[in-house]
Amino acid sequence: MKNFEKLGISEDLVKGLSELNIITPTEIQQKVIPILLDGNTHIVGQASTGTGKTAAYGLPLLQQIDPELKEVQALILCPTRELSQQVAKQLFRFTKYYTKIFTEAVYGGEYIGKQITSLQRLTHIVVATPGRLIDLVKREAVNLSFVKTVILDEADEMLSRGFKNELDEILRSLPSVKSKWLFSATMPEGIKDIVKQHMSAKAVHIKESGKSVVNKQITHQYITCNDKAKLNTLMQFLKSEKENRGLIFCRTKAATRKLAKQLIAKNVATDAIHGDLLQKERDKVMRAFKNKNLQFLVATDVAARGIDIEALAFVVHYQLPESNEYYTHRSGRTARAGKNGLSLCLVNSAELKVLESYERKLGINFKELKT
Repeated sequence: MKNFEKLGISEDLVKGLSELNIITPTEIQQKVIPILLDGNTHIVGQASTGTGKTAAYGLPLLQQIDPELKEVQALILCPTRELSQQVAKQLFRFTKYYTKIFTEAVYGGEYIGKQITSLQRLTHIVVATPGRLIDLVKREAVNLSFVKTVILDEADEMLSRGFKNELDEILRSLPSVKSKWLFSATMPEGIKDIVKQHMSAKAVHIKESGKSVVNKQITHQYITCNDKAKLNTLMQFLKSEKENRGLIFCRTKAATRKLAKQLIAKNVATDAIHGDLLQKERDKVMRAFKNKNLQFLVATDVAARGIDIEALAFVVHYQLPESNEYYTHRSGRTARAGKNGLSLCLVNSAELKVLESYERKLGINFKELKT
């Protein structure tokens, strides 16, 4: 098993990684880091959520930044505010003992004047949501003419959020970029279109080995119950988890609100996040969760993207997701940073066929959890 130094990562970066308890490279890191360090390249990396994609592209990127050049040299595009903040924070942590590389995160839902002021400081890397970046470029608040590397992180989620036109506009505006790195948990047709339109025909395609696109540290279980018994079944499970923390997924905003109210009425320390919340309301809920004032979150698929809390022991699919891709993304909220996790489905007898489909298409195995 190779360590990070053998992959070509600087000793000073490795020292920072060690303090974060990032010691052994994951499969995707082992595969892509040497390629990205090798110079200008186009790469398409497919890896399940929670397997270290930020370090996979972030470490080579940091080593390629010229700290003496006082310009933005790299652009990282993300689907959500939370993921943008998370990526910027990780890059900062990696460089604790390394040459100072300055990163700025910009995203919608925040006062743009504040971000324009922040970008006037020395910035080497911009982490951005697509819409906000276009706004800032139009206001001439950010100069991208020195950018050599563009990274699309969670590209599939950017498409599902309707950012295709913005991505096309951004990528067309940077024809001289030498390196384009795309990372995604799944590869729907829209991603293949982006690769075809904006990346070299010689782009290197990297995928985790084996059939599974779901993190192998996750155990997949299910409980069979009728719909009327589902709430009580969930309560029994949550009590059995004692101090463990987790996410509970519903398909719709209405179902998310309803379930959160039902759990709160039973004195469960939880709250809901969904698309109807104002950003300040969402921030308040997320602060309470991160501060451990809440033990559980009830969430919709879209609202949960970008959450990165390493100590989540489980996710519960109170309602099954609409697609295989969403099952992958939901499950990837647990088993972060090399830890184990549980993905539990509450299903009626008719929904067992859906689990069989997940097994075939995602290369996973479900075990029944008896109550």
